[in-house]
Amino acid sequence: MKHAFHRLDAPADLVRVTFRGQVVDLPAGENLAAALLAAGVTVFRNTPVSGAPRAPFCMMGACYDCLVEIDGTTRQACMLEVSEGMVIEPAHGKGADNALG
Repeated sequence: MKHAFHRLDAPADLVRVTFRGQVVDLPAGENLAAALLAAGVTVFRNTPVSGAPRAPFCMMGACYDCLVEIDGTTRQACMLEVSEGMVIEPAHGKGADNALG
């Protein structure tokens, strides 16, 4: 499947992370939200009230649509860098139905 987001160049070093229980190789040090989008992740979380899907919107930390949980802490994916061994889950315990597109 083609993704709306893609890399312009080949990543130098890939590291292994886990998103919703699936292993994904992402470029070390790259913006986490951008790397997940380029890897085909289309939904980062679902809202706690309505269950509506959410993914990065502003990419600068203002909107909170890219919330994920890492090591038990809810964080904005657009404000983080990819690092080896990250275990990433949707924020608020709601699963993302269409996580890897």
